[in-house]
Order: sequence, then C-alpha cells, then structure tokens
Amino acid sequence: MADNNATDSFGNTLDPVVGFARGEIIKSSVDEARRLRNGQNIAADRVRRLGPESIGVFTGNQREFPLKVEDLNTHCEEWVGPGLFADALRDIAIEHMGGLPDDSVAVVNRTSAGIIASIAALASGKAVVSVVPPAGRSHASVVRGCAIAGVALHEVQGDKDWAKLVDDVKPGLVVITTVTSSLEFLDDHVAMDVAALAKREGALVLLDEAYGARMRPVLRGGVKSLKLGGDLAITNCDKAGLSGPRSGLLVGRPTLVTRVSAKASEYGMEARAPIAASALRSLQRFSPRDLLDEARSGQALGKALRERMGADLVEVSDLGPMIHEDLAMKEVFRRAGKSTDGATVTPAEITSALGAVLLRDHGILTVNTHGQPGARVSVRLKPTHGAIDRLGGMDKVVDAMVTSFDAVARVVHLPAEISKLILGDTK
Repeated sequence: MADNNATDSFGNTLDPVVGFARGEIIKSSVDEARRLRNGQNIAADRVRRLGPESIGVFTGNQREFPLKVEDLNTHCEEWVGPGLFADALRDIAIEHMGGLPDDSVAVVNRTSAGIIASIAALASGKAVVSVVPPAGRSHASVVRGCAIAGVALHEVQGDKDWAKLVDDVKPGLVVITTVTSSLEFLDDHVAMDVAALAKREGALVLLDEAYGARMRPVLRGGVKSLKLGGDLAITNCDKAGLSGPRSGLLVGRPTLVTRVSAKASEYGMEARAPIAASALRSLQRFSPRDLLDEARSGQALGKALRERMGADLVEVSDLGPMIHEDLAMKEVFRRAGKSTDGATVTPAEITSALGAVLLRDHGILTVNTHGQPGARVSVRLKPTHGAIDRLGGMDKVVDAMVTSFDAVARVVHLPAEISKLILGDTK
C-alpha cells in the first residue's frame, strides 16, 4: 500500500489513494468532478464559437460510438439485442485478448468498474497483492476496490521482491498491471512469473490490461493478454487503438467472469446493450496500424516539445510527451520569476489550470480537464488520430504548450484566478 506520509517535491502530503497532493482548490474527488464539469463547459463553449474541428483530443482516448445504423433496432434493443450479438462479441474478444476457446466475456461500463467488481467478487475476504511496473503505482480503482471489499492491499513494483510478498501475504487475488496510465511497462516475463507463482499459492490472477492489451503486442512485440497466464484480463475499449465507447472488456474463465458480472450488476456497473454492441463494433474495426500511427505522431510531438522546452522537463512515452506535475509546477514558477517556497497551490492544481488554458485558448483537450476523479495529474499529450493536424500541425501544438505555460505563470500568484481556471465561475 502507498506510504501515507509520502510527500511531493514541495513537501505536500500525497493522497495515498490517488498518488498526488491535494490543495485548497482540489480538496477531494468532489472538486475533481467540478473540474471535469468546468472542462466540459470550456469545450462546449469553444465548439459553439469555432466548431467541433477546433478541438483535438490528446487524452489517448478516441471515444467514438461506432454503431451501425442497423444496430439501433437490433443489437441496441435491451431485451433481445444482447443475445443477438453475444457469440460475435465473445469470439472477437477472446481473439483480441488471447483467451481460450471456452472463455467467457463481459462488458462493464468502465474498466475501473470491472476492476472494482473483480476485487469485490474474487478476493474472498483475503488480502490483494497488486504488482505494478517499476516506478509505477496501482490505479485508484484497485485501491478503492479493496476498500469496498474490506480487504488489505499490498502493492509491489515488478523489480522488487514480489515473490516474498505473495508468499508472506497468501492473497486471494493478485492484480497485475502491465502498463500504467503513465505508460510504465512491466516486462512480459515478469508478469508471467507473477501469475505462475500466484496460482501455485492458490490465488486468482486479474490482469489490468487497460493499455497493455494492445500496446504490449503491437508496440513492444509482447504476447496477448491471457497468454501471460492470468485467470481474467480486462482492457479499455477506448484506449490504445480502440475507438470507443468508454467501457471495459473482461475476458477469462467462465465461472469467474460470471461471478464478476454478477457483482458488477449488483453495483450497477454492467454495460447496457448499446454500449456492449458498440464495443463489439470497436473490436471489429480495430487495426494495429491505428495504434502505430498514434504512437508515431505522439513520439514526433514528444521530440519536438523536448527540443523546445528541454529534455530535463519533457519525457517521451510510447504515445507522446509527458511532464511530471512537480516539474510542471517548477517550470511555471520559473517562468513567473517566483519561488515555490510557501506556494499556495499544488502541482495538481497547476496542471489543471494548464489544461484549462490549453483547451480554452488552443483546443488541446487533455486529462487535466477531462480526467475522472483519481486520474493522474501529470501533463500527458497522447494525440488521438488526426488531433495534431486538426489544430494546425506540430509547430502549432508545441507553441500552444509554451504559450499556456506562460499564461499560467502570469496568474500563478493569484489563487482566485487559478481556481477560476480550474473550477470556473463558482459564484
């Protein structure tokens, strides 16, 4: 489990659930939800003024709804529809995830929902061990799922002694995250070794493959999800080359999928027929070329931004540039000519304000305005297909980032202005 006393570079205590420091503006998940609503308002205002082509999505989530016209009165019908496409969905999902011929499939309304439902259904009152990539951390849904299930969570990075932890804890469930939302990778051989040990110890294994189901095989030459040895694997239907809708696809052993599906239904987390039918269409139209194109454009953007803003500030992931929230705050204060000593804002608040300016002034939509409560707060530009061209090309996007840093720097000493950027006019 995360250290409850951990701090960021400025001495702010990190929230152990979400992994970033809260402040006077973003105090809780409620304020994160308010930030999201404000981001939606900013986007809507821009579309009304400049049209839908004025926004490029840089979250890595395409979030389309790829239904066919003929689906509306067949697959989308709530009573009969799911039975009509169940076999087609099962076959393509098993192929996509590398499952066995007799595996089962379920669609839930979010990957986070599937993870929470899996922990609640499968932990059986025992502790959960979460194995994450080196330098990574568990998704907030793993932490929250354990809290809901009333079981202890033990987290360990893949380059640490996870074998001893599994042996000592004797968990009921081991969750293996192969690729985090910050795009840290766990080597396939480590994931396989963890899964094998967990099974020998009598634990069930859930693979969190939200990104990994496609990024590992397509970009890193890895094996398909369930070839790693898990009992279940879940992926996100709108990440890393899948076009949407926002939903989670769960594949694995039939009795376990049934238990998780039942728990998801108890919690109201199951995907209704239109979502599940759209997930089928997304899988049917998936092409590795789409992910490769996204990766190439993201890495080119990362290189350009790194050349402009510095290699010490900008990292480049498989899908695009990233700036850690602590470094973003230091850079904003540097541009403002001010010290961070005694700062009244936190890094998460700085990156949220930066996201608001990027969206309002330049049409760059990021997780810093549109992330759900608990989402990472680093600055991550993962351009979806066509996003860079839509906003005028690579140089325009790089200029927008530099200009936005300067804009936030001009008001960083005015907490009320930072709050207005993040939450909107709260009067």
